[in-house]
Order: sequence, then C-alpha cells, then structure tokens
Amino acid sequence: MWRTVHISIAMKTIQMTIDEKLLKLVDKVTRSRRTTRSAFIRTALEAEIRRSFIREKEAQHAAGYVDKPSVPGEFDIWTDEQDWGAA
Repeated sequence: MWRTVHISIAMKTIQMTIDEKLLKLVDKVTRSRRTTRSAFIRTALEAEIRRSFIREKEAQHAAGYVDKPSVPGEFDIWTDEQDWGAA
C-alpha cells in the first residue's frame, strides 16, 4: 500500500470560522480516517483547487473548439486506429 506524504518546510497557522454542524461532520470523518482536522482540511482544499483548475482547463478547451471548430474529415485518418473493444 502506498501513501502520499506531504512535506512542507513552512506552514502557517490560520483561524477560520465554521458552523457547528459542519465541524461535527469534519470531526466524524477525521476520526474514521485517523487524521487531524488540519490534515483533512488541507487535503480538501488541495482537492478543490485541483477540481477548479481542471474545470478552468476544460472551459478553455471547450472555448477553443467554439473559436475554431473541427471540420468534417479532419480526424478521419484516425478512424482505423480506434479500438472500442468488443461491442
């Protein structure tokens, strides 16, 4: 089993406000995962930042096709290379 290890040289302590219901859920999850609030919240923030980055790149990709749509036949050369497995 592989584990991801995050090594940081410097961390900042922050103060945040969180409603009691959400805090109870965070505490429940952290207990079940045997982690800390800080580690859990760091991981959640990193995951959301990654999702946001991916959404941004997907939007740029879609906008590129709006600006310059593919033309009929543009990808026909790859038709014989496609393998969708047994249907």
